[in-house]
This record gives sequence, C-alpha cells and structure tokens, in this order.
Amino acid sequence: MDTIFAVSSGQPPAAIAILRLSGAGALDAVRALAGDVPAPRRAALRALRQDGELLDRALVLIFPGPDSATGEDLAELHLHGGRAVVRAVEAALASIPGLRSAEPGEFTRRALANGRIDLSEAEGLGDLLMAETEAQRRAAIRSAEGAVRREVEGWASRTLGVAAQIEAMLDHSDEEDVDAEAEVMPGIRAAALALAAEIEAIVAQPPVERLRDGIRVVLSGPPNAGKSTLLNAMADRTAAIVSPIAGTTRDRIEAPVVRDGIAWLLIDTAGLTETEDVVERIGVGLARDAMDEADIVLWLGDDAPPEHPALIHVKPRSDQPGRGEGGDRLPVSAATGAGMERLWQAMRELGEDLLPRSDRLALNRRQRDLTATAGRALRAAASEGDMLLTAEQLRTALRAFDAITGRADVEAMLDALFSRFCIGK
Repeated sequence: MDTIFAVSSGQPPAAIAILRLSGAGALDAVRALAGDVPAPRRAALRALRQDGELLDRALVLIFPGPDSATGEDLAELHLHGGRAVVRAVEAALASIPGLRSAEPGEFTRRALANGRIDLSEAEGLGDLLMAETEAQRRAAIRSAEGAVRREVEGWASRTLGVAAQIEAMLDHSDEEDVDAEAEVMPGIRAAALALAAEIEAIVAQPPVERLRDGIRVVLSGPPNAGKSTLLNAMADRTAAIVSPIAGTTRDRIEAPVVRDGIAWLLIDTAGLTETEDVVERIGVGLARDAMDEADIVLWLGDDAPPEHPALIHVKPRSDQPGRGEGGDRLPVSAATGAGMERLWQAMRELGEDLLPRSDRLALNRRQRDLTATAGRALRAAASEGDMLLTAEQLRTALRAFDAITGRADVEAMLDALFSRFCIGK
C-alpha cells in the first residue's frame, strides 16, 4: 500500500502548516529529508533538505504504528506555512518512490481499515468537520468519541447472549445440561422483546440530520400578509423581494439562519389564494406542499389558521394603528423589532421536541434505518414459534448491528462518506 501525505492543518498561507505522512514508508521519507527521525512522540527541530538544498526548518513528530491515528507509521512535519514552502516539501515527498498525495478522507479511511476507529466514529468525524452550530458539534463529537459504537456493541452483546441459548438448544437439545425448550423460550422471547422496545425508543428520537439541515419554518398566509418582510427581518438580510403588490412571491425562498446554537431554515411562500394566473397557481401549490413538510408553521393570516401540529399564529405589522393587541396571536413588527424575541422564544419552545436530546443517542439516517431493521427482527424473534426462525431473526439483527459499526460490507457507503472529508483528514 502506498504511503500518503497531505497538509492537514488547512490551506496555506498560515503561520504553521502541518503535513502528515502515513504508511510503511513514512519514517524512511522523513529520514530522506531530515537525515534521521526523532524519538517517537517527541517533537524535534530538523532541517529538511533535498539534494543538499534547504527546504525548511520544521518540527518533526513520528508515531510508529500500530499505535497511531491511522494504525500505520505516521509522521508530522510542522512547516512554516507559506505556499512556496509547502509546495517545495510536497514536491520532495512526491519524488520519493511509493509516496503519493492523499485522497479526501484517506487518513480516516485507513484508521477505519486498521481498526483504530469504527464506521460510526468515522461518520461522527465527518459530521464534526461540517458542524456549524453548537448542537451539531455536541452530537458529532459524541459519535466521534464512540457513543454510537458503545451502544450498538451493548445491543449486539445482549442479542448474542439470546442467540447463544437458541443455538445451544438447536445443536445440543439431547444433552442433559441444556434446558428444555419450554423452560428457556419464554425468557428468550422476553429478552428479545425488551431489547426491541429499547431500540424502538432510540429510533423514535428526532433525526440527527435536523441539527445540520435546520428546523424547517414555513411562513404562510394570504397574499401581502407581510411574510417576505418578516422573513428578511428574521434572517437579518434581504432574502426575499418585498413589494406592496400582492403575489410578489411565486416560488419558495429559503433562508438558513443560526440562532442560539440552533440551525433554522426559514421558508417564504406564495400567498394562499384562489387565482387564475397559471404561475401564481403553481406557487400556491408549492406553498401548500411546504406547509405539509414544515416542522413549524408561522401563520400570518388574520383568518383562522390551518391545522398543523406545530403552528404559531402571528399578527404582523403590530406597530401599525389598531394592530398592537394580538389576542390569541403573537404580535410582531418587522419594522420596529417589537415581538421578534418573543417569536423566536416560541419557536425555540416548539423546536425542543424537534431536535435530538443531548442526553440521548442521536443516529444519522443510515444508522437509524439499520437500527430499525434490528428492532423489527428482534420483535419478530420474540413472536416466532419456531426456534429456527427465531435464530434467523436474531442473525438479521446482528447483521444490522455489524453494518452500523462497519463490520459488514459497506464499501459503496464508505466511498460516499469519505468523499465529504478534506484531503488531509
């Protein structure tokens, strides 16, 4: 396998550029440039040269495998962070046989292949690199630190314990030290059912993707109700065209916002009305679809709001004469800012039930689908009357657990995952 190298500290120019090497030739490559290698895990200043020419003076660190981040021999060159310096050292490394530039995520992929991390931890690292809010960071770091792996390993261990009893009865039913089926099966079914219920409670948690994609908040109401004006005020920028002409907004306009560590996706929609205009009618259809998909609806109409499980009835333009009292509506003014903080607070209160709890396991879509498969298999195992079918359902659950942690064949998924990583990761 080739030895790979890449800058892992961000693109130069910078004060320092950390260039990583990983693979069987990493330490020899350092010797070729620095003359020798320092003691493991001890930083040392070395002059890096190629054909006698000084390239840079750098701090050198080496981490012999398998006790390294990738499980291979690994080295770090802490260079001066100018572009020319980095290019010169990279060119020198590329001239050494067996060395090449790393592909996106290749360091992490090697760590996975060498057992330093599991697949759920790699996914957590990918999410951590993309995290933009505090909630995203917390969920990602829990996954990267092994929270998903530990939970899944616990489920797998309990399932194996149940499966072992089934296999014992199937393989050694004639031996005296194996309990009779009538005595053992009720306990097996109860254990499988309890584990299924525990797993189903985890699957029922809000998806972790909502932390990244944002809570979908749709501003809806009749034409010229002030939706676009309110959207611009909430986004603190001009995201939608504002006009006194009714029907200005025809398409859905999305404005991502991060507030108080939570990601929101604000969506302006066409005014709901009966119209003969073909384009406006399409816009109204899109508006109704957006409401159906919304996590929260802000209804700006003066009439009764539509049915929705999470709806806030807003009274816009509360600064205008006669509109200051909201009654059962929330008065807001995009012009003066009055009521805006109360609106955000009302949204946060609704949003608490829409986001994964920080004290509960948060799964991504792939993990959640596999966990749901395991839960269904365990519930089926609890209801099967035939031991062979019960054993097969337990094996299905175990295969799903292995797929979550990457012990099963998931090569195509790995390609998609690591393509999101930066080169030096």
